[in-house]
Amino acid sequence: MMMLAIRRPGRVLISVAFRPKLSPISAGWARLCSLNTQAPKSKVWTSADEAVKDVRPGDTLLCGGFGLAGVPDTLLGALVKREDISRLTAVSNNAGAGDSGLGAFICGLRRGNKTFEALYLEGRISLELCPQGTLVERLRAHGAGIPAFYTPTGASTAVEDGAIPVRYNEGGFANGVMIPGVEKESREFNGRKYIMETAIPGDVAFIRAWKVDEVGNCVFRYTQNNFGTAMAKNAKLTIVEADQIVPIGSLSPNAIHVPGIYVDRIVLATEPKRIEKVTLAKGDSKEAAGANVAASDHRYRIARRAAKEIRDGYYVNLGIGMPTLVPEHLPPGVRVWLQSENGILGMGPYPTEEQLDPDIINAGKETVTLLPGASIFDSSESFAMIRGGHIDVAILGAMQVSQAGDIANFMIPGKLVKGIGGAMDLVSNPDKTKVIAVMEHCAKDGSPKILKQCNLPLTGARAVSQIITELAVFNVDRENGELELTELQEGATLEEVKAKTSCEFRLSPGFARAMH
Repeated sequence: MMMLAIRRPGRVLISVAFRPKLSPISAGWARLCSLNTQAPKSKVWTSADEAVKDVRPGDTLLCGGFGLAGVPDTLLGALVKREDISRLTAVSNNAGAGDSGLGAFICGLRRGNKTFEALYLEGRISLELCPQGTLVERLRAHGAGIPAFYTPTGASTAVEDGAIPVRYNEGGFANGVMIPGVEKESREFNGRKYIMETAIPGDVAFIRAWKVDEVGNCVFRYTQNNFGTAMAKNAKLTIVEADQIVPIGSLSPNAIHVPGIYVDRIVLATEPKRIEKVTLAKGDSKEAAGANVAASDHRYRIARRAAKEIRDGYYVNLGIGMPTLVPEHLPPGVRVWLQSENGILGMGPYPTEEQLDPDIINAGKETVTLLPGASIFDSSESFAMIRGGHIDVAILGAMQVSQAGDIANFMIPGKLVKGIGGAMDLVSNPDKTKVIAVMEHCAKDGSPKILKQCNLPLTGARAVSQIITELAVFNVDRENGELELTELQEGATLEEVKAKTSCEFRLSPGFARAMH
């Protein structure tokens, strides 16, 4: 051993160097090194039917996928053949497409399955609606050994109160509730309200991945990931269907999304990938000519005005429907990074026919493209960005907005269940993310949608900072619960706006001066 001491004023720094005594490699260590050079046991199963044989009646099944991207159709097809399987609780972001679906759901996004919606409203199926970001975090938490956590998502809404029934009595809404919703515990941290959500444990997880090696290391392709990572790490038995099964060592360790420790069985995917909503760039579709809408359409008027709120370099999340029109109206030179809840940052325009890719879809399940500099991640990462306030602006549609900024946009009790989706998460941090509600000023029956208080279940309380309709633009004072009219849209009058707004509002100083 050598020792070197270096003096400094008031202290001594000591550097010690050791010359180790080398010993011969022990027989046990040599034997271990020899074993490690042998091929590990493969987790590949030749038959999906055999791979799902240990799924039991009453199991909780975690099923990956968003839209049809990443849906494990091969494994689900094998499970359907099992006549002995019943009473499954399926945990998924989707309720299927068309007339396909699963029996009992803890579900984040229901949009698109009218059959499932009808079964729920008729009291023939159980459904626990859960905010999308909360759902993936509940799944991630169990896999990480965390029994519960607090989140701002859903605070002061029907999610906290347990006001969304899990199941109606036979015959539906008019006959009352069979299984009520689950009321959540709440606490305040640093002046903000949070609710407690418990982890969801899974018995079995069905996942679809792109490339999987023989020991279970998984790589997803684009938005195929979504819930896959969280679910794979959660279940007692994780079965992955792979687009490609590759030899050990062919995947870069830097590329692995799910390490093999979480995967138990692997099968080759035999079902083709599908696209739920083929959406093409304008001018590329045969129906493009019929899809053109007159410039005077009020939806475009609203979108044009909303685009003025976007600044160069902003990170922006656009809700489904009218908000997706906003990018068409961005001023020249304004480049934004569009974020999609299913795991895209840097979302591009709709594809041409040649660019169509079933693994690149947006939160509305539409086909999209990626811009240079885009990144892809799983749903847990996506909602961490959202809840953490890293998104500059979120633009959402709404059924109702109150003068205090409360927003309702996901259900009409007994009549319509659009699904919570990611909206509750998007409005959960309004101090950091500006929430803009874009909507028609009145409902189809002529009733006002801007109210003193919302009478539909809330998506978020005191969350909206600005309301843009075809008639007017309002700023919301969320702290004091007051509305301020800042401008009229072309052709609208103050008298008309007053008549169609069911709450009081004041005129902004600039607007009042212009009126005089």
